[in-house]
Amino acid sequence: MTLRDDLDATLLPKAGSPPVEWVIAEAPVAYPDAVAEMEARVAAIAAGTASERIWLVEHPPLYTAGTSAHDEDLIAPDRFPVFQTGRGGQYTYHGPGQRVAYVMLDLNRRRQDLRLFVATLEQWIIRTLDGFNVRGERRDDRVGVWVRRPDKGPLTEDKIAAIGIRVRRWVTFHGISLNVEPALDHFDGIVPCGVHGHGVTSLADLGRIVTMPEVDAVMRREFEALFGATERVDGA
Repeated sequence: MTLRDDLDATLLPKAGSPPVEWVIAEAPVAYPDAVAEMEARVAAIAAGTASERIWLVEHPPLYTAGTSAHDEDLIAPDRFPVFQTGRGGQYTYHGPGQRVAYVMLDLNRRRQDLRLFVATLEQWIIRTLDGFNVRGERRDDRVGVWVRRPDKGPLTEDKIAAIGIRVRRWVTFHGISLNVEPALDHFDGIVPCGVHGHGVTSLADLGRIVTMPEVDAVMRREFEALFGATERVDGA
């Protein structure tokens, strides 16, 4: 069994660690503002002056280019703003109806294992999807979470969630994005995550019409099972 197949992996903190701040932004957040906020928070966590934080946001429509992005995968460069970013991965889309979770955790307090961290993020998404009766799956050759689409063909599958992270002094930032009800045609301006031959989907596209607060509640429950206790803090 490989690590990515291990559904029992957790990254619980050391005994006595304070709860992770759970923050939900009440309004769309501009991408440069989100990056600046993460940079400041990560520095404070690394310095021991701030708590770990999960920050749930939505962004205006935009594309981001990770450190492995290829120019040819940006199909429509004038459609939405494009931001270069320090996270791993390639091109991705963010926009309304997509829940972005910025994950600022101190692996010094948990376990300094990036493969386990990514696998646990995948597990967090899979468990969240299971709360809405959607089966999400890992793929050994593709980071993220995928859904089989037999309605489109026997071998067809679509991506429902992306993962892109960065780590500094063993403190993580950037994170995951889960498609709740975004405009799926907005993904047409890029090759999402550099993966050809597969599409994208969302909870709404799969017939699960749910609100963002409902998604947030399930995400929080499943996060706590894998990463430990949280404490709600008022959002920006």
